[in-house]
Amino acid sequence: MSQNVLILGASGKIGSHAAEAFWNAGWTVRQFNRATDDMTTAAMGCDVIVNGFNPAGYRNWAQAIPAITAQVIAAAKASGATVIIPGNLYNYGNQPGVLDENTPHLATTRKGRIRIAMEAAYRAAGVRTIVLRAGNFIDPVGNDDIMRLFVLRDIAKGRITHGGDPAALQAYCYVPDWARAAVMLADRRHSLDDFADIPFPGHAFSAEDLRAVIQTVSTRPITLQAFPWWLMTVLSPVWPLAYEMREMRYLYTMPHQIGGGRFAELLPDFRATDLRSVMLAGLPADIHPDKMMRPDIRSVTA
Repeated sequence: MSQNVLILGASGKIGSHAAEAFWNAGWTVRQFNRATDDMTTAAMGCDVIVNGFNPAGYRNWAQAIPAITAQVIAAAKASGATVIIPGNLYNYGNQPGVLDENTPHLATTRKGRIRIAMEAAYRAAGVRTIVLRAGNFIDPVGNDDIMRLFVLRDIAKGRITHGGDPAALQAYCYVPDWARAAVMLADRRHSLDDFADIPFPGHAFSAEDLRAVIQTVSTRPITLQAFPWWLMTVLSPVWPLAYEMREMRYLYTMPHQIGGGRFAELLPDFRATDLRSVMLAGLPADIHPDKMMRPDIRSVTA
């Protein structure tokens, strides 16, 4: 029997890849149109709701996140659907090391506290919820992901940007892998806790690691540069995004990775995309191989 999934934010990183993954797995995919659809009506008959909504540019989290959460909870209660959320690491605060489901939520930022409150609302509502918690997203099509906007913003000039410590391990999540895992967990949803916090291990690498890999396919020297946080301090009073970015600065100097013990227990057959392919997937498509990269990586960056 066909299963139905409602995708919220189908044009974004999470939504677009989730829609593809569920479709490939044989699910009937509905894409929510926030301009014309009523969410509760759209969710009726659905088995799963994937919440890919996120306020653009970090803006208006304090108002937007609770409003979205209330809508999704109402839709899930009315339809009986399981909600799948892309959790992040903001909840943990500044705790270097291996982060997993046993790490306490000690958020040190406003956005972290908002995310904790959001998850608490799902738990209190009693709707079946899966939080698939991941690190920095890498989208192979560069849909406003961390690579395109931050780390590889100047790669066309041969420079990789780091936010503080170029040797610090950072947790990354290849979005197509996240989406495949979400489908596998959706298939197992009735065997999970009503509120399941599942860390997605993804990959962990430093800016120095990334530089070394990109250097192997580059015909020019690749260097590291520090992000100009001082400029964000100057601009934050007049540019909201600068303020929001500055709040998360600690993450770029905090060495961390995501523990995969629970994930492996739940999905022992899951196979992640290999690390090298994930690192090279962040390269912008507009960097032509014969200008900067060797021709042998055409298949990797296509």
